[in-house]
Amino acid sequence: MVNFVLVAGARLGAWAWDDVVPHLRAAGHGVHPLTLSGLADKQGVPAGQQTHVQDIVAEVERLDLREVVLVGHSYAGIPVGQAAARIGDRLAHVVFVDSSVPVDGQSFAASWPDGGAALTAAITGNDGYWPRATAAHFEGHDLTDEQIARIVTGSTPHPGATLTEPAVLTRPLGELPATYLLCLLAGEEPDEDVVELLAGGRWRSVELATGHWPMFSRPAELARILLDAAGE
Repeated sequence: MVNFVLVAGARLGAWAWDDVVPHLRAAGHGVHPLTLSGLADKQGVPAGQQTHVQDIVAEVERLDLREVVLVGHSYAGIPVGQAAARIGDRLAHVVFVDSSVPVDGQSFAASWPDGGAALTAAITGNDGYWPRATAAHFEGHDLTDEQIARIVTGSTPHPGATLTEPAVLTRPLGELPATYLLCLLAGEEPDEDVVELLAGGRWRSVELATGHWPMFSRPAELARILLDAAGE
């Protein structure tokens, strides 16, 4: 038995994993979807990037979890990658689901083609939050109209400081036992940082022919990939 700690990307909360959780629990594992500070039912809680890292570490410690498989989707790969290095021998594996990965001293925004200028401007113009995305943002990602409506309705503005503050790595990311899931409809090549990590020997890659939100579009297939990463 392992314990999956599931962290969804920007604007989302624990609810985003609702269709994945039953598959993992049916396989006999502990499953702990987590909402980060400032999102979903935790709206209004002040949050910077290190707040989100601590959210994950604190949940693992609060529940005294062992054999932990940390799962980070999209933005959440950044706090998950940092938290993985901080939970010590509790960690079994990390799965990055079509996600960003933390680079020491660099923010999520800095990885954008324009250096984060447009993202920073959007945050500044929205009282310190990244605004919710419209339905058009999710088109072309293997989602039904109903699934898109569910994401849009459930999303909340994202605390901007979590996107503009730098990552702080306490251990080289390439030393972690990790799987990177590339969702092909979101792009057929991973970012350069991920390519370098995959070349290091400890990471492996898998692909899924779906869009950037596989917990909605392909929950059973995503669960299978997570179970494989856990060694089942």
